[in-house]
Parts: sequence; C-alpha cells; structure tokens
Amino acid sequence: MGLLTTIVAWPLVVPVRGLIWLGELFQDQIEMETRNPASVRRHLEEIEAAREAGEISEEEENQAVERVLELMTAPTRR
Repeated sequence: MGLLTTIVAWPLVVPVRGLIWLGELFQDQIEMETRNPASVRRHLEEIEAAREAGEISEEEENQAVERVLELMTAPTRR
C-alpha cells in the first residue's frame, strides 16, 4: 500500500516540498543580507545621512540604528 500511496500523493507532495524549499531559500537569503557587514554598514550610513539632512530626529536615528543592530544579531530561525 505504501507504493500506491506514494504514486497517488506524489502530484500533491512535490509542489508543496518545492514551495517549502523556496521559502527556506528566501529566508536564507534575507538572513545573509541582514548579517552581511557591508549591508549593515550601508544601512547605518543611510541612517546617518538622513539624520545629517534633517530628515529624521536624533531619537529616530537611535531607533533605526537599534533595529539594524537587532536584525544583525538576532538568532537564526533554524
């Protein structure tokens, strides 16, 4: 019965596995981007430039920096 179940369920299982794999791939890419030192530095420079241009307040700058650092240091989800 296992072989019959596999044959019948195959058209349903394969797309779901592919979707799960794609989701994991996206998650890995996002985690790599948020932990990449060059990306983090770019975000921090953008925040600093916005502060210098008067687009955000000092408090908003501090909050944005904290968010970037939290993302960088957050544990992985796996």
